[in-house]
Amino acid sequence: MKVLIAVDGSPCSSAPVNEVLRRPWPQGTVVRVMSVVENPRPPPNAFWPEAYMVPEPVYQQVRENAEALVAKVAGSLAAKGISVERAVRQGDARSGIVEEASEWGADLILVGSHGYTGVKRLLMGSVAHYVVSHAPCSVEVVRDRTACG
Repeated sequence: MKVLIAVDGSPCSSAPVNEVLRRPWPQGTVVRVMSVVENPRPPPNAFWPEAYMVPEPVYQQVRENAEALVAKVAGSLAAKGISVERAVRQGDARSGIVEEASEWGADLILVGSHGYTGVKRLLMGSVAHYVVSHAPCSVEVVRDRTACG
């Protein structure tokens, strides 16, 4: 079985990790821990889109932070005897998770959710909703109500 976990460092993204640690998995299960480094996007009607460009050193630091996060989570899973792989992608988190699952042949995706609704969800988007709607496999949205409301 191939299980993909998407993490972003938020308290809500630790819920899927805890869920993997809590469950028994069939022999041969591989868990891929991934994070997506998002490209900064200017607002749709930005007068000066170049002003939203992130300097390369800043972007590189964000990527290094994502790689460190994935390594830390992978290490915690491996310490419990779980077979782990790591991945860091660049781009939009929503499509990046779906593409990773498709290319890797995931059987299950576990994602956390902030639980945004209404205007907040409209303005900020919902990675979990997009993944559920577009994934090539089963998706489980895991919420920790104490951490994520």
